[in-house]
Amino acid sequence: MPRVYLDHAATTYLDKEVLKAMKPYLEGGIYANPSSIHQEGRKAKYALYQARKKIAKILNCQPQEIIFTGSGTESCNLAIFGTAENFSEKKDHIITSKIEHSAILKPCQKLEKQGFKVTYLPVGREGIIKVPDLEKAIQPDTFLVSIMYANNEIGTIQPIAEIGKLLKSKNLKSKIYFHTDACQAAGFLNLDVQKLGADLLTLNGSKIYGPKGIGMLFVKQGTPIKPLILGGAQEEGKRAGTENLAGIIGFTKALEIAQKNRKKESARLTKLRDYLISGIKNKIPKVVLNGDREKRLPNNVNVSVLDIEGEAVLLWLDKYGILASTGSACDSQSLEPSHVILALNRPYEFAHGSLRFSLGKKTNKKDIDYLLKVLPKITKKLRNISPVKIKI
Repeated sequence: MPRVYLDHAATTYLDKEVLKAMKPYLEGGIYANPSSIHQEGRKAKYALYQARKKIAKILNCQPQEIIFTGSGTESCNLAIFGTAENFSEKKDHIITSKIEHSAILKPCQKLEKQGFKVTYLPVGREGIIKVPDLEKAIQPDTFLVSIMYANNEIGTIQPIAEIGKLLKSKNLKSKIYFHTDACQAAGFLNLDVQKLGADLLTLNGSKIYGPKGIGMLFVKQGTPIKPLILGGAQEEGKRAGTENLAGIIGFTKALEIAQKNRKKESARLTKLRDYLISGIKNKIPKVVLNGDREKRLPNNVNVSVLDIEGEAVLLWLDKYGILASTGSACDSQSLEPSHVILALNRPYEFAHGSLRFSLGKKTNKKDIDYLLKVLPKITKKLRNISPVKIKI
């Protein structure tokens, strides 16, 4: 039985080129602490600087504006809490969206309990915010806007450059800082922070065939941010702790490969994505595509298969060797329906029946054909024993 991996939005495997780049920092050779002043330490420090320099070139920023962290979640937390600490006595309003990753929503919810105000922007039926809604939400005490570049569940791409332009053009008494979670976008979209107009941008390694446990936050020079982790003076004083040099080298290599190949790979995956969407809708009745058909990541297919539970489908798919998900892997332990699907003004039944198929480097037409052969059988079997019958 084949094993077909269609859960790349949850995590990706380590690219062979990435592992090769990491080996000298894992097996010896360049193993010293970058903060040490001896020769081995200086070698490690130089390697760290070169990695920062390569990423800065991709993001079109300065090397010192790259802050390495332990994950995308940590980077998002640093962006939210780190800026909030600077404005707690001056400004207290944040704008975000209802479909953000929990790494944004939960920090915002915690800040609300501390007295901050948060506006959660709605999205349209297709899962995209309206920039005029964001403009209307701006208040005199707004200090931060955080909108994700591409959604991790439904793959919709937000108008980040348009938001960045708006925030820069507003005749405001004081600056509003702009953060975007770009973890899902890194393999497919342009990351030029000058064009995006971002002051803060989050990336991580596990979504781009890099190592897990490594992330980064772009912090534009002059953006006030306080560290969450205190200790040494590493990472411009914004993130204490000995740097994960092997992870950083691997992340850098993965990002270089992803950005170099993104246009060609996006074109290939878009064809497979559209083929899968059409196949599911043609072979299975009562299926709804979640998210915009065009303004979505090339590798994302999220559908609600009505009259059945998504978790039950996943168990059957796994039995047939197909690995997928119902939504964010970070929230997979929760029995609550997807907040992203509910934000589309879909009923609870749509959220409970949602499935996410996220394609990757090794995905081919044979894999999609196998899924299209198996999924209708599973759906029919589960619908025959389901008491739920939804009218659409």
